[in-house]
Amino acid sequence: MNELIPLMVIVPLMAALLISAFSKFNKATKIFAFVVALCLPIIPIASHYGLHYFGGYAPIMDNVTNVMYHPAITYSFTFLQQIFIAMLGLLTFLVVFIYLTKYKKVSGPYLFLLFLGTAAVTAMLLTDDIFHMFVFFEILALAQVGIVAASSIDYSYEMALKYMILGSIGSPMMLLGIGFLLALTGSVNVTDIAAAVHNGLVDATSPVFLLSLGLIFFGWLYASGLPPFHTIKSGIYSKAEPHGAALLQSFTVVSMISIVLIMFRIYSTLPIFEVLVVFFSILAMILGVSLALTQTDFRRMIGFLAVGELGFIGLGIGLGTQYAVTAGLFQALNEIIITALLFIGFGAIVNATDEVDTRKLGGLLAYHPKVSIMLLIAGLAMAGVPPLSGFQSKLMLVQASLNCGFPEISILAIMVSIATFVVFVKTYYTMFLKPKPRELELEKKEVPRTMIFAMGILLIIVILLGIFPDIVTAGISNFVGGIL
Repeated sequence: MNELIPLMVIVPLMAALLISAFSKFNKATKIFAFVVALCLPIIPIASHYGLHYFGGYAPIMDNVTNVMYHPAITYSFTFLQQIFIAMLGLLTFLVVFIYLTKYKKVSGPYLFLLFLGTAAVTAMLLTDDIFHMFVFFEILALAQVGIVAASSIDYSYEMALKYMILGSIGSPMMLLGIGFLLALTGSVNVTDIAAAVHNGLVDATSPVFLLSLGLIFFGWLYASGLPPFHTIKSGIYSKAEPHGAALLQSFTVVSMISIVLIMFRIYSTLPIFEVLVVFFSILAMILGVSLALTQTDFRRMIGFLAVGELGFIGLGIGLGTQYAVTAGLFQALNEIIITALLFIGFGAIVNATDEVDTRKLGGLLAYHPKVSIMLLIAGLAMAGVPPLSGFQSKLMLVQASLNCGFPEISILAIMVSIATFVVFVKTYYTMFLKPKPRELELEKKEVPRTMIFAMGILLIIVILLGIFPDIVTAGISNFVGGIL
C-alpha cells in the first residue's frame, strides 16, 4: 500500500481543523496555510499508483464463487486521480495565495472551508466506496455553502440558503438510492457492486435497481449543477469571492466526474443511463449558453457558460466509448483550468473597478493590458479556438459523436461553441474595447500581482495542453480502458 495516498485527504483536512482552532494567531496561520497549500499539488505528484486499504483489510477471495470482496474502505490512485488532484491542489494553492495577500487579517473559518472542500472533493475522487463518497459529498456541500455565505457579496446569504435547501432534497435522495444498492448487493464497495451487476447476481431490470439509478442520478444533477439546478449553481458562483468561485467550480467539476464514473461502472449495462446523461448534458449546453447571452453581470455570464461547459463533459461520458469518455474527462480538466482563469481574471476587474455590470464598463484594455490579454486567450480557449486546450477536447468530443453515429450532436456541439465565442466576444468588446464611460474611475486602481501571477500559471497550462494534449489524454485513455 502507498501511505501517501490517504495523505491527499488527511493533510488538507487536518490543516482545516488546525487553522480553525488557532486562527487568532494571524501571522502563524498565514504561514501555515501557505505551506500546506504549497504541499497539496506536490503530494499526488510524488505518490505512486496503487490501492490503499484503510485498516489494512486486504480483499478477500470467496473460494466458492471466485469473487473478490473488499471489506475495507479502498482508495484507488491512478493517473486520472493524479492529474485531477494535482490540478485541484495547484488551484487551491493559487486561491489561498491570492486570499492571504489580499487581506491583512485572514479569516480562520474561511480558510477552514477552503481546505475542507479540497479534502472532501479529493476523497470523492479517490474512494471506491459509494457510502464514503456520499459522506464527503455532504461535507463538500456544506463547505460550498459556507464559502458563499462567508463572502462579502450582496445577497450571498440568500443564495447560500437556497443552495442548502436544495441540498436537503438532493442529498437524501442520493442516500436512499445508495441504500437500495446496499439492499440488493450487500455491499457499498463500487467494485463489488459492479461485479454483482455484471455477473448477473442483480437483476438489472428490477424496479429497485432502476429506482436506485433514478435517485442517485437526481443527486448527481444537484452536485453537478446540470438542469434543473443550473440557475442556482451559476448563482452561487456570482455570490462568492472571485477566487472562491474559481475553487467552487473545480469542486463542482471533480464531484461531477467522481459520481458519474461510479454510476458508469454500475449502470453502464442499462441503455437508459447513457440516454439520460446525454439528454441532460445537451440541455445544459443549450441553456447555459442561451442564458449567458442575456446577462449583463459578467459573473453570472461566466457562471452560465461554466454550466454549459459541464454539458460537454457529460456528453463525453454519456456516449460511452473509450474515446468519448476520454474526451469528456479531458474537457473536465480543461474546464477546471479555463473557468478558474476566467473567474480570477474577471475578479481582478472587479478589484480595479468595483463594478460587475458590463454596461458601465469600457476602455479597460488601455489600463489593464495584461489582464485583458490573458482573459481574451482564456475566453477563446473556452470557446474552442485552436490551438488552445479547449479546442483539443471539443474536437475530440465532435469526433466521438461522429464515431458513435450522431452527427446531429456534433453539429450541436459546434453551434454551442460558436455561441460561446459570440457571448465572450460581445462581453470582451463591451468591457475592454468600447470607449470608457466618463463616470468610471480607473486611474488610481491596480490589479493585485498575485492575481496576475495566478492567471499566468493557468494560462501556461492552457497553452501547453493545447499544443501537447497527449500529456494527459494518453493516461486518461488507459484509465478509461480499465473501467470499460
